[in-house]
Order: sequence, then structure tokens, then C-alpha cells
Amino acid sequence: MSKTWFITGATRGMGAEFAKAALAAGHTVVATGRRVEALNEALGAAENLLTVAMDVNDVDAVAEAIAAATERFGRIDVLLNNAANFYAGYFEELTPEQVERQLATTLFGAMNVTRAALPAMRAQRSGHVITISSTAGLVGYEFVSAYCAAKFAVEGWMESLQPEVEPYGITTTIVNPGFFRTELLTKESTSYAEPHVEDYAQRTAAQREWWTAQNGKQGGDPVKLAKALLKIAGEEHPPLRFLAGADAVATAEAKIATLQEQIDAYRELSSSLAFD
Repeated sequence: MSKTWFITGATRGMGAEFAKAALAAGHTVVATGRRVEALNEALGAAENLLTVAMDVNDVDAVAEAIAAATERFGRIDVLLNNAANFYAGYFEELTPEQVERQLATTLFGAMNVTRAALPAMRAQRSGHVITISSTAGLVGYEFVSAYCAAKFAVEGWMESLQPEVEPYGITTTIVNPGFFRTELLTKESTSYAEPHVEDYAQRTAAQREWWTAQNGKQGGDPVKLAKALLKIAGEEHPPLRFLAGADAVATAEAKIATLQEQIDAYRELSSSLAFD
């Protein structure tokens, strides 16, 4: 059954692969990004494709893009929140503005698009909101506190959204990719904190060298992830969460084990806090 997909951040990387896979499977796609020219270059032209210039942080532009989608195709069946950025650095060296920009795109941007799309989904009593999180939404990592903070927030928002929209036939899925070979670590997508705290200098140099070296060497295949998301979106009861990649599964299992250890270690004290 053909569906209409609305995909953010579709100009390059993972978003472009998602759009290509949906188009190849015969779905209609509304692909959004900051520049239409870049979208057209990445995806070409097709009857079942609408490319729209949209910044997820521009509420008016988001509303216009959703309106264009429903006018052209009549509905939105799958919203795929994919737009991303990456601010890396030790917390003390990240500026408040950098943290705010991380949250703006990763969290507030996804919220803006979802808020605009939900009325159409409620009206048709169906829809599927898929938001790309990360293993960094499950576990906090050194040097990426801003990114983890944004992804953890995405997790809480999406888990809370699910019971809110379920009565209207709308499903939600959080996707936690492991290390996929995308363009997130390129110079165009990654911004580093300006080093200025001497205590962090040696560790910052090592971290930047490591992250730079990972670009293009990640083990995850975005094409395979795109096919997996097509399969999930086609299910009658899609999962609330999808762990993408063997490394993501291992990370989640380690997190579960750590939580269980902490529960067991302090179970008696934790359970002794009620009024007598």
C-alpha cells in the first residue's frame, strides 16, 4: 500500500537514503531541506516526489511545507523526523548558544514539524511519527553532552507523545541508530567547542582526533536502515522503539544491565522512603 512520507533533513546522508528508498518502493515523498536545489540534485525529479525548502526551526516555513504536502498528496501517512546537527566538546567549553542550537534542531525542530503534522493525521485517524534518536539517547558519552542532552530529551518527548496520539490511530517509533556511515561527522555537520580550559586540552585533542577519524568508517549502512524503516512503517503495529545496528543492541543491553545493577545495589534503601 502506497503511503505519503514527509521526511526532514533529506538533502544528504541518511535522510536522502530514506527518501530514495521510499520512492523506490512506490511511496510518495515530501522531502524537505534548507535548499530546494540541493534536494533536487540529491533526489532528482519524479511524479511521486515533492521537494520543499524548509528549516525545522522556522515555524512558518514548517506550516507552509505541511500545507504544500497535504495540498499535493492529500495526506501525510509517515512523518520521519531526521534533521540533525552535532555540537561536540566538553560541557564547560560548549557555549550556551551552541547548546541551544543543538536543542533547537534536534528537539524543538522535530517538535515543530510534528506539531504541524498532527492535525492532518488526527483528521484522517491514522499516521506514524518516526523520530531518529541515537544510542546517545540511551547512554551519556564523554565529549558529546549537548548531543546526548538533546537526544535524551527527544526520547522523553516521544515516549510521552505516544499515549497522547494513540487514541486517534497515530503510532510512534523512536529509532536508536548505532554508528552509521552518514555525513554527521563531516565538517558541514559537526561543530566543535572552542578549547579554552587547560585541564581539558589533552583530552579534547584526543577526542577531536578520534571523532574526525571515524568519519567514513562507521559500520552501519544507511541503505539497509532505510529498508528496515520501510518494513517497520508497513507493519500494522510498528514498534515503539527500534534499535538500529548490532552495536545499538549491545549498547541497550549494557544500559539495562547497569540499571539492574543499580536497582539491586540500593533496592533496600530505595524501598524504605515511604511514610511510616
